[in-house]
Order: sequence, then structure tokens, then C-alpha cells
Amino acid sequence: MVPLHPAVVPSLEMALTATVYHLEVDLSDVDRGVYEALDLRVALHPSETLQHLVTRAIAYCLSYQEGISFSRGLSATDEPAVWVKDPQGNLDLWLDVGSPSAERLHKASKAARRVAVFTHHDPAILLKQIQGEKIHRRDELEIWALDPRFIDAVASAMSRHTHMSMVRNEEEIYVTVEKQNFTTKIERY
Repeated sequence: MVPLHPAVVPSLEMALTATVYHLEVDLSDVDRGVYEALDLRVALHPSETLQHLVTRAIAYCLSYQEGISFSRGLSATDEPAVWVKDPQGNLDLWLDVGSPSAERLHKASKAARRVAVFTHHDPAILLKQIQGEKIHRRDELEIWALDPRFIDAVASAMSRHTHMSMVRNEEEIYVTVEKQNFTTKIERY
């Protein structure tokens, strides 16, 4: 038997795995009266940007309440990025990140008591995309926009193990990562 030349040996494609970020967050949400020390493990899916992960983590913190958890993420298309379930397993909060479709928001509004979207993109694009589309309980939908420059700055300061503090006061967000300070206004549309 003649051995195959290395150039013709079939390659074994390996599945890409998620990168886990460990975030220790000192949260002071003055607007909601929530003060917590959070120890989060957030998986960065291979097809996800670090900016999307940062937006997910900030959305989690700003929505923090009992029962909150990250879902299976991008690999589970029928789940939000973050959700809150009550003790009976009912969906209290469906929290999406980015620019979900009107169809997805319609489904979410039928499944959960409350639906929120945190976007780090131009909110006008999302609003135009869903304008005139059928969305159950459309007027109750919460769309929150974070400045993409703020998200980029926070993402560039993060490492796989990051300690950060986050304060929300009068819809202003202050984040400190490794002695670097960032601030932005969060706006609801």
C-alpha cells in the first residue's frame, strides 16, 4: 500500500467552539434600585462579534432580576439572547440583541409577557424593518439603543476575564473596565 501524500490527505474539519468570557460586574442600577455583584460566564459563539456579546452582557445587567439567564444563544434560533422565567417556567421576559425580524418579535410577544430589544446598531434601521409589520402587542415592545462607539470602546477594553463596574442613573450608563471609563446615554424607542 502506498501512503498518501500529505497534500491529498482529506482534512478533518473541526467544529468551531465558543469562547467563554468571565465577567465580574459590580452593578448599580440606580434607576431601578438594583445593586448586585454578578459573576457571569458568557459564551462568544464563533459567528458572533465581541460587540454583540458586550451588548448581550449589558442588556443582561440592565434587565437583571430574579430568574434571568442567558439562553443557548445563537445556536438556538427559537430562543432569545436572554430570558426570565417565573418559578412555573412561564416566560416573563424575552430579551433580544441586535436587529431581530418583525416575525421574531411577533412570536416573542406571543410567548412572553414582556419583550425588549437592545441594539448596538442604528435603531432607525430596526424601526424601518418592523414598520407596518404584524407584531403582537406592538405598542408594548421595548427597543433600547446603545451607541455603537460606546460598545466598541468597552469591547476593546475587555479580556477573557474582566472585572467591570456598571452604573445606570437617569438612563446614563457608566462602565469602568480595567481603570478605563466609558459613558453613554441609553435611549428607548
